[in-house]
Amino acid sequence: MPGRVVAVCVSERKGEKKVPVDYVTLRPDHGIVDDAHAGNWHRQVSLLAIESIRKMQKLGLSVDSGDFAENVTTAGIDLVTLPIGSQLKIGATLLEVTQIGKECHTRCAIYHQAGDCVMPKEGIFAKVLQGGQIKSGDEVELVT
Repeated sequence: MPGRVVAVCVSERKGEKKVPVDYVTLRPDHGIVDDAHAGNWHRQVSLLAIESIRKMQKLGLSVDSGDFAENVTTAGIDLVTLPIGSQLKIGATLLEVTQIGKECHTRCAIYHQAGDCVMPKEGIFAKVLQGGQIKSGDEVELVT
């Protein structure tokens, strides 16, 4: 059974929370149009599962989609178990997983409030192979 998109989010600058929007447009070898993290590199799009966000909510934090600077919040797909090189079809787009987790060089506000943050361990990053739009409710399907 495929997963689904819970929310799509963007930010104008790196290092800040992302804001949920109705839809995002992805461009191959670039990422999300009008997002600070877009560019010709391996972390064009970030994804985090709503299940990971709920872990932080259970610690008493008032957090939601975009608060961990993720572009796409998913449900029903175990992102952290996907091998590098896996391809995800989301709506008309095709993404390739390029990185699992990340190193946090500075402790964010979430870390200071909860003593932990899920994005470094449970967030994944991808590059755009096929562009198009993504919106809440779109299916997330593992292709390879």
